[in-house]
Amino acid sequence: MATDGSTERVVVGVDGSPAAALAMAWAARYAKATGASIRAVMAWHFPAPVGPVPPVGLTPMSVRAEVEHDKQAELDKAVAASIGDPPAVTVETKLAYGHPAQVLIDESADADLLVVGSRGHGGFTGMMLGSVSTHCVTHAACPVTVVRHASQHQVADG
Repeated sequence: MATDGSTERVVVGVDGSPAAALAMAWAARYAKATGASIRAVMAWHFPAPVGPVPPVGLTPMSVRAEVEHDKQAELDKAVAASIGDPPAVTVETKLAYGHPAQVLIDESADADLLVVGSRGHGGFTGMMLGSVSTHCVTHAACPVTVVRHASQHQVADG
């Protein structure tokens, strides 16, 4: 955290969803206005296996390296699409293995603000707030901003 006069750090959860793109764009505007830096974080994990043993440590290193390469490209593309290339603010990208909620909560320990979208990949259609964002709001070590998609605010004309 920026308590020593250093630059404020904003952590943003990125998963390639439209909600995450809006969160990234919001964080970029905030960072530009405040002089903060951004850490764009993408969590990833292998799908749950059938059985009690997760594949971490059992997956060949070449497979893991290929997945990480693809995820890094996805993260870089999402950041560039949301805030431009090159960005107008300082942006660091980070891949982390694990469940998205836990990865973002861990990242919040070293952040001044955590920014997440309201619904990312894997959410149930119609939910007002996704499970990852809910978990972050209730467990993060810093303040959390949840950026909602504009269509979630619209009321159907009758």
